Amino acid sequence: MIITERDYIDVVALGELLVDMTQCGLSPQGRALFEANPGGAPANVLAMLSKLGKRTAFIGKVGEDSFGHMLADTLRELNIDTGSLFFDREIPTTLALVSNKPDGDRDFSFYRKPGADVMLTPEDLRRSPLRSRPFYHIFHFGTLSLAAEPCRSATIMALEQARRDGALLSFDPNLRLPLWSDPEDAREWIRWGIRQCDVLKIADNELDFLSSCASIDEGCFALSQLAPQLRLILITAGAKGSYAWVPGLTCADLGSRLRFADLVFEPAVSRGGVVDTTGAGDTFCASVLNFLLEQHLYTPSDLARLDEAALRRMLRFANAAAYLVTTKRGAIPAMPDRSAVEALLAGN
Repeated sequence: MIITERDYIDVVALGELLVDMTQCGLSPQGRALFEANPGGAPANVLAMLSKLGKRTAFIGKVGEDSFGHMLADTLRELNIDTGSLFFDREIPTTLALVSNKPDGDRDFSFYRKPGADVMLTPEDLRRSPLRSRPFYHIFHFGTLSLAAEPCRSATIMALEQARRDGALLSFDPNLRLPLWSDPEDAREWIRWGIRQCDVLKIADNELDFLSSCASIDEGCFALSQLAPQLRLILITAGAKGSYAWVPGLTCADLGSRLRFADLVFEPAVSRGGVVDTTGAGDTFCASVLNFLLEQHLYTPSDLARLDEAALRRMLRFANAAAYLVTTKRGAIPAMPDRSAVEALLAGN
């Protein structure tokens, strides 16, 4: 059988698909109102990639309930393959209550003890139609699917299969401490995920959680020591901006401070009007993966071709896309298309 580019899925993601109950004001009686927005970090990543014209597929589980079917319909509307989205007849769809702070940041409370996303099993994966179509460029995962069984075993199984299939492995910890019984377990599994992947996207607060480093440079060095197989490290720093580094770029010991001389930084887009930061990191991650796909960087060795100019182009687009998401409530409903991002960059 001859395999062509048209046979390939660009990105397969596994993990949580849930409903973000986002606070959206007060009722006439002064009670909090919540809007049911589709969400879940891996699904958010695929949604943005779909907006950018990429072929995607999701692996996960929702409840056999109205929320679960709403989420499935949302993915189909975005042309995300749902052949490996399973329904649980007994456990309801996971909910996340999102309360926004004045600066747009969030507090999370979860209804997930358990939630349907946790119930994804290795047996589900054996029934997945993706097993008979192992043609995809990137496999993306996070840690929420590693926080409990049986989804942990399913994630490990899918990751091992993706490695055998030759996919580029992408990881975003997406730390949510309320979903872990012990913070040390969260650290252990984040480190495990970092040691598996080729591309790591991590937030600065997650980097601090792993090890208290005096600077982003030292944190980047610590990551490269933890996981020598890493080929691209991306660090988001909220309203400050984002960083990128590929191994082989120079580093120097400047007295008491270690500095990665070619750690690339791009400032965030800042035009005010931040409403809700939910999904900003996922949009950033998707934009990076989209850049790799459009540059045909499909293998770990391909990533060595990234130079400073390419990294800056990648970060500028990802920063702009992430900013646009923060100007509306919800994650998937707020994601921009390419023209909106390019218009923002042109006028910034």
